[in-house]
Amino acid sequence: MVRTQISLDREAYREAKAEAARQGVSLAAFLRRAVAVALAPRAAKRPWMRYAGAVSSGDANASRSVDEVVYGRGRP
Repeated sequence: MVRTQISLDREAYREAKAEAARQGVSLAAFLRRAVAVALAPRAAKRPWMRYAGAVSSGDANASRSVDEVVYGRGRP
């Protein structure tokens, strides 16, 4: 995790602190979640990427043999 510092106006700080308390989390956790929500639309543009690296075949040559596995034939 990277530590950073931000500045908020008093009202935004007060509201963020109150919402964090309502959710039962720290202000830092609340702000991390808010940033994640704000960035979510970018991730939605490539939803298939959430599966990248999710499965390990144990085959060091898997990237070379994917056509055979998926299509039943070697690379064209």
